[in-house]
Amino acid sequence: MKENQFNNMSNGKGFIAALDQSGGSTPKALAAYGVMEDAYSSEDEMFDLVHEMRTRIITALAFDSEHILGAILFKQTMDSKIEGKYTADYLAEDKGIAPFLKVDNGLAEKSRGVQMMKPIPNLKDMLDRANERHIFGTKMRSVIHEANPEGIRDIVDQQFKFAKEITDAGLVPIVEPEVNIHSEEKEEAESILKNEIMKHLDTLAEDEKVMLKLTLPETPNLYKEATEHPRVVRVVALSGGYTRKEANEKLKNNDGVIASFSRALAQDLRVDQSDEEFNEALRKAVESIYDASVNKK
Repeated sequence: MKENQFNNMSNGKGFIAALDQSGGSTPKALAAYGVMEDAYSSEDEMFDLVHEMRTRIITALAFDSEHILGAILFKQTMDSKIEGKYTADYLAEDKGIAPFLKVDNGLAEKSRGVQMMKPIPNLKDMLDRANERHIFGTKMRSVIHEANPEGIRDIVDQQFKFAKEITDAGLVPIVEPEVNIHSEEKEEAESILKNEIMKHLDTLAEDEKVMLKLTLPETPNLYKEATEHPRVVRVVALSGGYTRKEANEKLKNNDGVIASFSRALAQDLRVDQSDEEFNEALRKAVESIYDASVNKK
């Protein structure tokens, strides 16, 4: 199955749905969905509610392989079930969508203009479990706030160091060095980031394949060289706080880049919608993001 998933991820039309909100961002995701913090009294109850939200999205008619190539999950979601199957198996077998797993432990404090990832001492165990759960790939996020060359270099070094462990485990890593969309040095930071990424891509062995998840750049087609690199399976874009309309318009200006949106995908979904209303809102979101991913200006 992984070979089929790899071919589809490399060449298929569609986008990746980011459903991987973790402990820190889950309350915000639930609140946007209409579930306030007084609806749960423990972390377990919170994660049960967010799994209900994710289950509703994944099982919706609009969430289909015609438009969606992959879905990024949080570890609790990976170990939870949908209709009696582990989530990754349901995605792959019932939906034809490749499952990814968020593997980072969150962000460290800001230093030299960036936030590195916290250490991941349990990465090997997590990758072993991911393989047991039939996960296709992984995702890990760090954030760039300023155009600090040393900080950006360290971010990219760390991302590719972990990516090596992930490819060695037989999974496809999504490398995500996000650039803060509100940074006053965004364009300069993106130029430095691109150069650092290309250096690392050129050092990868033939069997080391990665994906890149990047902030929609100020300069259209900034990452076109990366989309054409033989070690890159796909370049995907995060919405990063842009509205869906803004993100879609920016995405259309970047050839070869597809979406991997989270907030922009779910921004119109509400817990109190009827199933018909929910599916219609999701359908509109899915179709607009798909259109921006495959139809370029």
